[in-house]
Amino acid sequence: MEWNPQTLQFLSECFLHTLSPAPEPRRRAESSLAEAADRPNYGLAILRLVAEPSVDDQIRQAASVNFKNHLRARWSSEAPILPAEKEQIKSLIVPLMLSATPKIQSQLSEALAVIGKHDFPKAWPALLPELVSNLKNASQASDYVSVNGILGTADSIFNKFRFNFKTNDLLLDLKYCLDNFAAPLLEVFLKTASLIDASVNSGANLRPLFQSQSLCCSIFYSLNFQELPEFFEDHMKEWMGEFRKYLTTTYSALEGSGGDGLAIVDELRAKVCENINLYMEKNEEEFQGYLNDFALAVWTLLGNVSQSSSRDQLAITAIKFLTTVSTSVHHILFASEGVVPQICQGIVIPNVKLREDDEELFEMNYIEFIRRDMEGSDLDTRRRIACELLKGIATHYGDVVRNIVSAQIQSLLSSFAANPVENWKDKDCAIYLVVSLATKKAGTSYVSTELVDVQSFFESVIVPELQSPDVNGYPMLKAGALKFFTMFRNLISKPVALKFFPDLVRFLASESNVVHSYAASCIEKLLLVKDEVGGPRYSSADINPIFPVLMNNLFSALKHQESEENQYVMKCIMRVLGVADLSADVARVCIEGLTFILGEVCQNPKNPVFNHYLFESVAILVKRGCEKGLSVSVFEASLFPKLEIILTNDVTEFFPYTFQLLAQLVELNRPPIPPIYMQIFVILLSPDSWKRSPNVPALVRLLQAFLQKAPNEINQGDRLTKVLGIFDTLIQSSSTSDQGFYVLNTVIESLEYGVIKPYISHIWAALFRELQRRRTVKLIKSLLIFMSLFLIKHGSSNLVDTMNGVQPDIFNVILSQFWIPNLKLITGAIELKLAAVASTRLICESPILLDPAAAESWGKMVDSIITLLSRPEQERADEEPDVPDITENVGYTATFVRLYNSGKKEEDPLKDIRDPREFFVGSLSRLSTLSPGRYPKVINEMVDPANQAALLQLCTSYNITIV
Repeated sequence: MEWNPQTLQFLSECFLHTLSPAPEPRRRAESSLAEAADRPNYGLAILRLVAEPSVDDQIRQAASVNFKNHLRARWSSEAPILPAEKEQIKSLIVPLMLSATPKIQSQLSEALAVIGKHDFPKAWPALLPELVSNLKNASQASDYVSVNGILGTADSIFNKFRFNFKTNDLLLDLKYCLDNFAAPLLEVFLKTASLIDASVNSGANLRPLFQSQSLCCSIFYSLNFQELPEFFEDHMKEWMGEFRKYLTTTYSALEGSGGDGLAIVDELRAKVCENINLYMEKNEEEFQGYLNDFALAVWTLLGNVSQSSSRDQLAITAIKFLTTVSTSVHHILFASEGVVPQICQGIVIPNVKLREDDEELFEMNYIEFIRRDMEGSDLDTRRRIACELLKGIATHYGDVVRNIVSAQIQSLLSSFAANPVENWKDKDCAIYLVVSLATKKAGTSYVSTELVDVQSFFESVIVPELQSPDVNGYPMLKAGALKFFTMFRNLISKPVALKFFPDLVRFLASESNVVHSYAASCIEKLLLVKDEVGGPRYSSADINPIFPVLMNNLFSALKHQESEENQYVMKCIMRVLGVADLSADVARVCIEGLTFILGEVCQNPKNPVFNHYLFESVAILVKRGCEKGLSVSVFEASLFPKLEIILTNDVTEFFPYTFQLLAQLVELNRPPIPPIYMQIFVILLSPDSWKRSPNVPALVRLLQAFLQKAPNEINQGDRLTKVLGIFDTLIQSSSTSDQGFYVLNTVIESLEYGVIKPYISHIWAALFRELQRRRTVKLIKSLLIFMSLFLIKHGSSNLVDTMNGVQPDIFNVILSQFWIPNLKLITGAIELKLAAVASTRLICESPILLDPAAAESWGKMVDSIITLLSRPEQERADEEPDVPDITENVGYTATFVRLYNSGKKEEDPLKDIRDPREFFVGSLSRLSTLSPGRYPKVINEMVDPANQAALLQLCTSYNITIV
């Protein structure tokens, strides 16, 4: 794209139309720009448009956004910007950014960071010297628009030092940045500090100066994140002196100026707290000389921070710093008389009590409230971080903290008792303290507390809320009570908990989204509790009395506004259906309710978690209903219309679920399967169905179901050819090769030898082709399993003859190079049994291996079988995992989610053989009686001594001898 007046006019008009409220000109302009973006020098032309002063600001701003997005999409993509254009962009972008208006400057700064992410510093060595030079000039001129633009850019490109793993390359890049930028950064920081000091009472514009210091602090964090640089250690006094000043000085002119003045000062203080917390965590020894002053400064500051949500970030970072100190060797700061009570009264309780913002979030955005409150993502809220501070102090002063908090809880409950209407928030605070300070046993759902006796607290504090006749009164207190019940479910005895099941069911009818979500979550988690011997504590007998009203209330809860796709309610439905007794009438009502919801969400799938539990609910209902003797047709009648909508309307998000459900339905049918399924089979064999990689595992599962349930139908026309064509396609990609083997193994298991015989040479040819192309562990293990299954089903002579029919003597090559050395890598109980039995039959039945000339191969195979059967999995299968092909895996595992409740049962092809070890030594013993003395000699010569001992041990265990 050449830069000339015509290009300027074309681009200007396009960007003007992209701002049009009318959709048609906007779409035309966007289409023209997308087409132009494929031409060389497009990015350069946009940058020149942004630099053109004669063009309207709105157009230039739209162009700057487009330029940033263009670089994001193409700087390092498959359709990249050409090297010459890249170099010109890099030479122009810094000066243009510095001279631009603030809105354009921020877009160009982000664009520069995109380039820096890929090219800096190795492919853009001129950037940092250019930034430093411009920074010095702008600082000398006190041009803080430019200073802040440069610092913002530096902050973006240095960010990588926070998030990337420490490697030699990263440390070399960090050293380069430190050598060039650490000194200029300190220089600007100190100069700006002196300007703030001089202007603090003059009424001068302090905003850009504070913004500059915040950026300097952010860069400080990035450059210090990996380790303490020598320059910063040498100049710690200057940095820490200014940091402390910002925490202890009041800037009345700015803080009291209204607008965002206080927020700008608080942002700088919060960044200072982040930096001193970083030093406390990583450079404790070097920082200890400054610790006392900072601890006092932060403590004092917290005493003056109001409960306004606008000051949350400062409060949170300040409390985090004190928490870090409390768990360090300097915890002695908290040991003085009265310190912990002061922290509890002055910091913890004020920050744990509900605020108007919490109440608003509870009512207006229940999903975010639950995410913070129940799911533990509230670490960056005042309530949670204040409790984390108490936990930190309790690591060294546990008894003190427990005594004070227990007393505080009693005080809060007494306050509530005195005036429940006015002081309900005190009770909420007491419950929150108990729940938040509970300790969770690692790796379990078991929660305990030493603050209160759980059983008595439950009965005196929680039960009154659960038994409240008004499910809509004081909803935040109800939510707190339900959360307590959920958290301490393991400690509340079964007889006590069962008394309140009907109350939990009542709360499903609450108008509050949080309350009916917490009630559903509580029921769901109670049904997961285990008894003393590891079985479920609650059974169908406990659910049956309340089951009809429970299901009614759960489905009704999904009719509440904003709860139409409530994942907590749907997860509860799934769990209840997995426990309760299902009659035919109940199953019909439930499948109708679930398919109605499925029809609704098909129109616009929004919540993937809700959708997953919806399909799991359908799967568990079908599974357990059929286990109870219900006909699968009961479910087909309701499901088929909805599954047809998904397939015909191309609701691609639901395809993997749909194919898994169809596989489940096929498996539950008795042959011959209904004709409607064979219509689906035609779709299944279409190559188009397999183009979407997320569908592949589910399609394979469905194909396996057809192979097992309709083997005669598969053998009609060219269906088997198409099935084997799918296998051939799947094994050619490393990300789907295992799926290809699933298809092939099912073909071998399900079809008669006469049916597959015409295709066997093509199967071997495809497998040998892949083995030549890539000899990965995964492929070799899959091949061994397939050969073992083939031998078990169709005999060793058919295995050897068909392989050698493709290429003379290929069997011996495969045996010596792949089967014998890799047999030990087989894992999984069924796979191990299959491979061991097949290998045993090979050495005891195959003429090739029974030939005395093959004694070496025979002995090595025996050695491999002993290794497989006698050594632990982790000891013998320690192979390096295959490196996945990233390009093939993008978006694959992220979008295919297996339905647990429609899971395929692992079939054992060797049900008649109980113990592969006994089968092995028994077969060897019988073989040895045919030629006494021959095989012990081979074993002595060819088998590893440790394995000889293991073989002897096996023979002794089963009272068998090899002669």
